[in-house]
Amino acid sequence: MFRLLGVVSLVWLGLVASAQAQAPTWAKIRIGVEANYPPFSKMGTDGKVSGFDIDIANALCAEMKAQCSLVTQEWDGMMPALQARKFDMIVASMTISDERRKVADFSDSYYDIPSAFVAKTGKFKDISQASLKGKVIIVTRNTPRAKYIAAHYKDSDVLLVAKEADVTLELAAGRGDIGFGSSLAATTAFLQSPEGKSFSKVGPPINPSGNQAGGTGIAMRKGEESLRTKVNAALKAITANGVYKSINDKYFDVNIRGE
Repeated sequence: MFRLLGVVSLVWLGLVASAQAQAPTWAKIRIGVEANYPPFSKMGTDGKVSGFDIDIANALCAEMKAQCSLVTQEWDGMMPALQARKFDMIVASMTISDERRKVADFSDSYYDIPSAFVAKTGKFKDISQASLKGKVIIVTRNTPRAKYIAAHYKDSDVLLVAKEADVTLELAAGRGDIGFGSSLAATTAFLQSPEGKSFSKVGPPINPSGNQAGGTGIAMRKGEESLRTKVNAALKAITANGVYKSINDKYFDVNIRGE
């Protein structure tokens, strides 16, 4: 009996040691980023990606003392690439939603801004269903904003685009009547640009995910709680030590932290 227990104990200890050896330490982290969403991310002429999201990703890695590599990925392929282990987490202005929580875990929110409609100045007095009936609404596909439009504007036509920057690009080209996107991105990257001078926001800010979402988060594969714990701790640290504020102020004249 005692001999059998000893064998069982050795086997159990061996399994524990094996599990510990295989558990990731996250000393190296691959981060999925987008390059088509200024001022959050953009590709420079030198082939390097920059922007708010990129600076946040680098700040988190510095705080975690992790060696990180950035992997650029088109928006539509973000979640599939995460599940395929092309990278370990996504820092790409991804809104936390109940639907996305079914396939990925999220960090605490690292910013929280509403969405807004943008159209030619004076074209629409409001954003009621009646006003937008039969009009073409431009929105990024596979986003909470696209779901919001589908649910609330059933009598409107919808032009789905691949990335957020395409919303205002298609709007400026006249291929839609009104765009629905990030209010902050629209303000900084479009409304203040030469192309956006004749456009304005229409209606009040909107949270397309309602009360079920929690801002914008960093997505990770389900079950990798050790990474999530590290990221959340690092996010708290860069918020407390002023690093987050310095990044925020580099791009925006308002606090987008949401707290």
